[in-house]
Amino acid sequence: MKLSEILRQPSVEAAPLLLGCILSRQTPEGLLSVKIVETEAYHQDDPASHSFAGITNRTAPMFASGGHIYIYFTYGMHYCVNIVTGRQGVGEGVLLRAAEPLQGVEIMKIHRGIDNIHQLTNGPAKLTQSLGIISTGLSGKKLGPKTLQLDLPQNKVKAEDIAVSPRIGIKKAVDQPWRFYLKGSPYVSKGNIMKV
Repeated sequence: MKLSEILRQPSVEAAPLLLGCILSRQTPEGLLSVKIVETEAYHQDDPASHSFAGITNRTAPMFASGGHIYIYFTYGMHYCVNIVTGRQGVGEGVLLRAAEPLQGVEIMKIHRGIDNIHQLTNGPAKLTQSLGIISTGLSGKKLGPKTLQLDLPQNKVKAEDIAVSPRIGIKKAVDQPWRFYLKGSPYVSKGNIMKV
């Protein structure tokens, strides 16, 4: 399946298909690149989703067509990045929860202020910080070389290599099995890793 076809899928279908994809960002310090190892799906009919209450200035990017970026600020200190999926007018997206650092690791260590490679990107806020995303400036923009570049993996991820669990860190719709991650990856975020 082509990337454009994946991004047109509803978030619950797109989320596992984004595992293994390469996310890159060109920064003044150099190119940063990671492999996505954990995702969560959110949809406008989902009480845990920012789009559940409808279109606002903050959530408008979620209602764009698949292939846009949605970044939000949370807890007064963290930024989290989502890939918008589906068709225009439907508020949904895939939260990038964790990734494996590939390129620009030393730059990521500086951004995070730590040396442990397994702690650089094993959480949604850690991931954005590692990539040098410290604002919502990219929110609403399309994926691409000048924003965030998303590419399919060289080796397609097999269905048997994907684990499914309820989402983490939410208070509503907590039982939905819409968290997907690569089995055995040391870069998956902490939390309740429970198969459904």
